[in-house]
Amino acid sequence: MRAAIFRKFHFNSAHRLHNEQWSDEKNKEVFGKCNNPNYHGHNYELIVKITGEVNLETGYVIDTKILKDWVEKDVIEQFDHKNLNLDTKAFSKLNPTVEHIAAVIYEILQRRIETDKKLTIILYETERNYVEYSGE
Repeated sequence: MRAAIFRKFHFNSAHRLHNEQWSDEKNKEVFGKCNNPNYHGHNYELIVKITGEVNLETGYVIDTKILKDWVEKDVIEQFDHKNLNLDTKAFSKLNPTVEHIAAVIYEILQRRIETDKKLTIILYETERNYVEYSGE
């Protein structure tokens, strides 16, 4: 039996979308308000989805308490109430778009997930803007 388990998390972060290779004018044209030199913030909603075989002994795809501990330690502590551009190593050179943030979270968590399970990250930047990333 295969199933998918979902766990939802929340964190707040500031960022600025900016490409160092471009002029200020081009950055403003492409990124608009998101290029504010003083940064701007979001209340991110993170959904971690893990798909796999249900363990016959436990009835779990994965123990959600263990998943919660991993995400809080490896993701939330690193990104919550941080300026992604200035306070995190992951985005010191990587533009912190919602696509890149989801991919970074995927890479962080993928190391912990058993190879027979599939990880998907769903990250809401706003209630209307979100991305889904599965490592592809």
